Amino acid sequence: MARILISNDDGYHAPGIEALYHALKDLGDVTVMAPDQNRSGASNSLTLDRPLNVRQTDNGFYTVNGTPTDCVHLASTGFFEHRPDIVVSGINNGQNMGDDTLYSGTVAAAMEGFLSGVPSLAFSQVNRGWGEIEAAAQVARQFVQMFLEKNIRTALLWNINIPNVPLAELKGFEVTRLGRRHTAQNVHVMSNHRGEAHYWIGAAGEVKDGADGTDFHATAQGRVSVTPLQVDLTGYASMADTASLVNGLL
Repeated sequence: MARILISNDDGYHAPGIEALYHALKDLGDVTVMAPDQNRSGASNSLTLDRPLNVRQTDNGFYTVNGTPTDCVHLASTGFFEHRPDIVVSGINNGQNMGDDTLYSGTVAAAMEGFLSGVPSLAFSQVNRGWGEIEAAAQVARQFVQMFLEKNIRTALLWNINIPNVPLAELKGFEVTRLGRRHTAQNVHVMSNHRGEAHYWIGAAGEVKDGADGTDFHATAQGRVSVTPLQVDLTGYASMADTASLVNGLL
């Protein structure tokens, strides 16, 4: 029986992870390990300045006072007797497309699974609010079932974004590249009761590159976007130019 690890960044109490668990629970030995609170935007951060506490809730979920990456790291490096065979992250409350993937704790949890050597899937539902979360959960089930039936054990990392529409209104799947956003909006400056300034991070930038073939375009057309990701951030096209700039510095 396949060992399926579920995590997220919205926290163990989020409707998305509940729906995902119920959609997958009969496909294998399913374990949920998730942050004990919302950790959206945590990216790939690991907690190294304090110990982590793990608790098990009444419904059997494991909660961690850390990041999504902490959760998958713990689950893959000795907390459980056996490592997971597949990591499934989500379902996120809102899309993770384009530049979002660099900040996303949902994607980061899947990336940690990839780094541990197992196939890993990150699921997000476009637009916030959990409107069609059961439909998104059924889409996620199709992906996981396919991986299990094909016995895929290779370390893969897929970022999957699902339009927020009923299952019958989805228009298929499309393999896409990441789009791009414009620069984020300015921070919001506010004052507390003492008159001291504090700051809220501004909203993400509008779509800059949503051309045909991108994740933004596919989901806008009602299709599920499937983007294979990699962790190699090397700018290969810039290596020669970089060499010419640094040549002779020392």
